[in-house]
Amino acid sequence: MADFPPTGPAPTDSFAAVLFDLDGVLTPTADTHTRAWTTMFDEFLVPRGLAPFTEDDYLRYVDGRPRFDGVRTFLASRGVTLPEGDVGDPPGDASVAALGNRKNELFLQILRDDGIAPYPGSVRFLDHLAARGTKMAVVSSSRNAREVLEASGLAPRFDVVTDGVVAATEHIAGKPEPDMFLNAAARLAVEPAEAVVVEDAVSGVAAGRAGAFGLVVGVDRGAGVEALREHGADIVVHDLAELLGGAGQGEVP
Repeated sequence: MADFPPTGPAPTDSFAAVLFDLDGVLTPTADTHTRAWTTMFDEFLVPRGLAPFTEDDYLRYVDGRPRFDGVRTFLASRGVTLPEGDVGDPPGDASVAALGNRKNELFLQILRDDGIAPYPGSVRFLDHLAARGTKMAVVSSSRNAREVLEASGLAPRFDVVTDGVVAATEHIAGKPEPDMFLNAAARLAVEPAEAVVVEDAVSGVAAGRAGAFGLVVGVDRGAGVEALREHGADIVVHDLAELLGGAGQGEVP
């Protein structure tokens, strides 16, 4: 393992575009999502005598996945099966969709009550890319990506957003499949080899690797350096400002 150099050009500078996950990469909404997932699942689990939802559960079964996939995957890990339901089911616990909609209700309430500010290091990196004329897109499994971008003040920076709403409307497979990133690259008119994927979830770096993107950057917000590497990250940092060489050292294989 070699230290990532603290000086010199950013490793993204030779690429035409950078595709960002949102939660945990640009904004600390992963914490907000975790709170909402935990509340929703504990409302379901605890009255049934099942063990509460944990941070490890979030990272293993939910992080980076489309919302209903996260519900389904976690329930399967506990041996629980529910009807799929319909996307319009009211928030509750009678179906996968109802649980997912309850989580969304909780998330939006927390967002309204507490607001959200982007990571300062991520803003610094976005400024660097904007100054270079690098194309940028947000690729997020969340159906709330646009609300988060607006709340954080980042919305004007991105002309292309491929989120959970786009994925559902256009029937695009979610992460760890590469299809959402490929969609964003096509909308930016760049080939995958010309683009960088930036992700904090193992499902996201796996999607970047599966799509044969030119560079996959992992941001370790809790998934773990080794896990991000094993699933496809070429470079792992703890903050995006590290890519600029002035805020510490990241790690590369």
